[in-house]
Amino acid sequence: MKRLLCLATAAATLGLAGPAWAEVTLNALFMSQAAYSEADIKAMTADFEKANPGIKVALEFVPYEALHDKIVAAAGAGADGYDVVLFDVIWPAEFATRGFLQDVTARIPADATDKIFEGAWTTVEYSGKRYGMPWILDTKYLFYNEDMLKQAGFANPPKTWAELATQARAIKDKGIVQYPLVWSWSQAEAMICDFTTLTAAHDGKFFVEGKPAFTAGGARDALAYMKQTLEDGLTNPASREYLEEDVRRVFSNGEAAFALNWTYMNALANNPAESKVAGKVKVTSAPGVEGKSGAAGVNGSMGLGIPANSPHADEAWTYIAHLTNQSVQESYSRLSLPIWKASYDNPKVAEGQEGLIAAARQSIAVMYPRPLVPAYTEVSDILQKNLHKALLGETGVDDALAAAAQRVERIR
Repeated sequence: MKRLLCLATAAATLGLAGPAWAEVTLNALFMSQAAYSEADIKAMTADFEKANPGIKVALEFVPYEALHDKIVAAAGAGADGYDVVLFDVIWPAEFATRGFLQDVTARIPADATDKIFEGAWTTVEYSGKRYGMPWILDTKYLFYNEDMLKQAGFANPPKTWAELATQARAIKDKGIVQYPLVWSWSQAEAMICDFTTLTAAHDGKFFVEGKPAFTAGGARDALAYMKQTLEDGLTNPASREYLEEDVRRVFSNGEAAFALNWTYMNALANNPAESKVAGKVKVTSAPGVEGKSGAAGVNGSMGLGIPANSPHADEAWTYIAHLTNQSVQESYSRLSLPIWKASYDNPKVAEGQEGLIAAARQSIAVMYPRPLVPAYTEVSDILQKNLHKALLGETGVDDALAAAAQRVERIR
């Protein structure tokens, strides 16, 4: 590949200027579910290529579950690896420590800091440095079928998890739906996100002074709540095999009254081409716990970074600057909300999704992180295995959490 002809500093920050580049093809890695659709990303990329003659982008989409390992494997591929990668909020500590991502702190304009939500910045930060630009600002919201709630006599959605169980019980007892609740509780990261949401609501902690603290308090209460809804017949037992798309499908078929899911579900569940309950779907913040929290949220945001072995860092940064540009994000805000604070006051962004914007204003402020440790993948795997055993009824809540803590202590 030819060397670039010029380094246009405006385009290399967050601008959209279209300098002349030598012919370069960027290899970019994205995930194939949730948040921006493949069609959205392809359209954004086509606009970028038009504005930046000479730069082509080869897009690769993989399931979220394969994203981490693809990035790690490509780290040893030299110049044949990726130039831009999408990474989860839980990976910067590992990727920075292992030298997988470039430090882009100096590339980010100073005035961008205050214009972007703090929760978005935590997606790309580790040890005082920034390893990318936040792109997907997301948390899990509570979606509910308004018709089902009205049939059961409820005018408003629950504000606490206890109220949610009460409403779900009434909906079940009236025979409106067999299982009012559906979750993504497969043995996967999706389950950890739901567990984190409930842990935050119950004012729980994962670690205190470096030691596992999830065996008691709010984290224990969170798992106990999850298990109890299964035992009470409120949660669809198939939730233990579901990921987010399964949750969307079941809820959109009218088989559940409540679902916890990411932003993207709002548009799709209200799309008649995708959903049997379109027009009946409302969204609100994940509930809180009386005396402990008014709402809850997990930080499910993702960022775009440049792998350390990319030979096209300047062109890659220009592409990242385009995708994270405020006007671009506002043009594609149906499946993923912008990282920019001012976007939430833009009537064009809010139009048709006023409920989601209202929920976002509350939820973004309370997003709770999963453990930000270099060994996160191992910690998560251990929690997934043991939480899932408890949900399957193979062990009790206390034994599951104690077993997880014992193993986590060995690796930290």
